[in-house]
Amino acid sequence: MRAMRVHRWGEPPVLEQCTAPREAAGCSIVRIEAATVGHLDRTIWSGGFLRPPPLPYTPGVDGAGVILRGDTFAPGTRVWLRGGGLGIACDGTWAEQVSVPDHAIGVLPDNVSFELGAAFFSPCTSAWVALREVGRVRAGERVAVTGAAGAVGAIACQLAREAGASVTGIVGDAARAARLAPGVAPLVLPRGATEAPASFAADLLIDTVGGPVLAALLPRIAPGGRAVLVGYLGGHALALDLPAFIQRDVSLLPLNMIRREAAGRAAAPALLERLGAGELVLEVTSFALEQAAAALDWLGTPGHSGRAVLLPNPGRRDRRLAGRAASRR
Repeated sequence: MRAMRVHRWGEPPVLEQCTAPREAAGCSIVRIEAATVGHLDRTIWSGGFLRPPPLPYTPGVDGAGVILRGDTFAPGTRVWLRGGGLGIACDGTWAEQVSVPDHAIGVLPDNVSFELGAAFFSPCTSAWVALREVGRVRAGERVAVTGAAGAVGAIACQLAREAGASVTGIVGDAARAARLAPGVAPLVLPRGATEAPASFAADLLIDTVGGPVLAALLPRIAPGGRAVLVGYLGGHALALDLPAFIQRDVSLLPLNMIRREAAGRAAAPALLERLGAGELVLEVTSFALEQAAAALDWLGTPGHSGRAVLLPNPGRRDRRLAGRAASRR
């Protein structure tokens, strides 16, 4: 069995021949058809995760594939994978096969491709929980989304529109503004900007960027408004003028999807159904399994959009992808 293995933090993963996983109680053996390369994978691979796995290890916290053996799911069942310590406490999905705890497995609808099944969980459930459970979006509100051309941001824009909000998508340049979903008003806020335009205002901010961008936008959130903190790719620190911040009474609400994973899993089936029907669009870029290092580089490049997945067997690729896809092989 082929798998991508990491022997030193931050060094390119290596393609190796490994022993196939063995059956265990409460687990299923899954043939991987697509494995996500996400920001959590990149954090773990870099050595920056709070509780890193022992080296060497196989990355991959998300994936999709087909049941080969197990007691809970019938062989041949199409499934998506998330949780159970995959890629953190045990070897992950960047392999041809993996042993997965049954509680970390969900059934993948026939009209959803393996690529999308592998890629959907983090961006779609994060956007849903940020808007619905943390931000409590209401019809008629003004919602602003930073990183609106990225995976989480793009889904958040679509879901906010469907909730009856007017939506502003905040991006770093005109090229990304052109990629926003229909009905989303673009706002270009270049990297390094310290103030938002005087015309900008919002009741709810979904922030996937953090740092100076968040600092520039907070003074424009309406008094009594909310800002949901989803990510911090633009900076880990935030400086506040506390007297002004207290006067505006804006709630800063962090989104911790590890603590809220149950809510995400509960929302997942309906989100998958809508992705399969084309009602939501998530962009996916595919790489062959041995191109894991290239996928990590792609993920770390400013301006990328959507999600990256690895295909252990590209010739067997499922072409029913709902949404846009690009392949690098």
